[in-house]
Amino acid sequence: MEWAICGQGENSLNKITEASFQRTYIVFGAVFALLTVVITMFLLCIYDTTITVILIVFAYFIAVILLSCIFITVLGKKVTRSIKTIDEIMDNAISGKKNMYTGYEENMLSSFESKMYHFIAMSKFTTDEIEKERNKIKSLISDISHQTKTPVANIMLYSELMLDGYKLNQEQKELASGIKSQSEKLRWLIESLVKMSRLETGIISSVNKTLMPVFQTISTSIGTVFSYAEKKNIQIRVCCDEDIKAYHDVKWTSEAFVNILENAIKYTPVCGEIDVIVSQYEMFTRIDIKDTGIGINEGELNFIFKRFYRSANVSQYDGVGIGLYLTREIISSEGGYIKVKSKLNKGSVFSVFLPNTK
Repeated sequence: MEWAICGQGENSLNKITEASFQRTYIVFGAVFALLTVVITMFLLCIYDTTITVILIVFAYFIAVILLSCIFITVLGKKVTRSIKTIDEIMDNAISGKKNMYTGYEENMLSSFESKMYHFIAMSKFTTDEIEKERNKIKSLISDISHQTKTPVANIMLYSELMLDGYKLNQEQKELASGIKSQSEKLRWLIESLVKMSRLETGIISSVNKTLMPVFQTISTSIGTVFSYAEKKNIQIRVCCDEDIKAYHDVKWTSEAFVNILENAIKYTPVCGEIDVIVSQYEMFTRIDIKDTGIGINEGELNFIFKRFYRSANVSQYDGVGIGLYLTREIISSEGGYIKVKSKLNKGSVFSVFLPNTK
């Protein structure tokens, strides 16, 4: 259905274009004919002429009009033919047909048509190669994630068993704790790489937006980071009416909220607070995630959503700078947007706006 609609639009556009050309030819032809008649009548009025001269002038006038009509008609057909040929070349290129161009003549229009064909052919080849590379990267990252997930989980499990189930001396405990800590970092890094691969391969463009309660998505996100917040004794409060809804993909939006919440927990001191406040407007639902963390420099607010950007003030914290970039991409793909306000040593407020209507 979608392709049929596009095709009808293109045919209508072609008809409109041809009609516009025809109107232009008629207008120019009429103006030229009128000027010829005016000049001819003027010359006949100011000079004494015989019948023979009048007939000659009249014949000349008719000849000029005919030649002009022939010239305009031939020109119109050539321009229309060229446009139709280029349009056909582009249609065939888009539909993936081969042997799009079969003829060549020694003139400028044919040269242009030939160059257009070669340009589209090269562009299509480049697009196909990019798609192949994207699929290879996607497959490679998936394999790496799958192959490393189990070994890393086992290492973390063994280190926890050693710490909980065996009597270890202080040095052994420090080594086991180091193994567990580094394994957690490795797991987090692998997950970050997988998220990056999702961005690079365009998976986020396949979000499935539905009108769903926002409270459910927020609860899922908080449940994911709850243990992390509990370790730092950070209290998370939610103020949200359960009836408030917005168009969003629950899975992807939950991941976006998790990224914001993880950052809030990471950069908030022990015994801090995080508030999640939801407000419904006419066209958007607003979700404010407010923390009491270290804050962000005003000059850096325009850069924090860039990929791999990390402030010099947070160099002592773990991270590679893709969480907020991923969050913005997810929210944007759903038709929403994100804003941030922050003050140093007073905290930050990330405001997510999700659409209420399609």
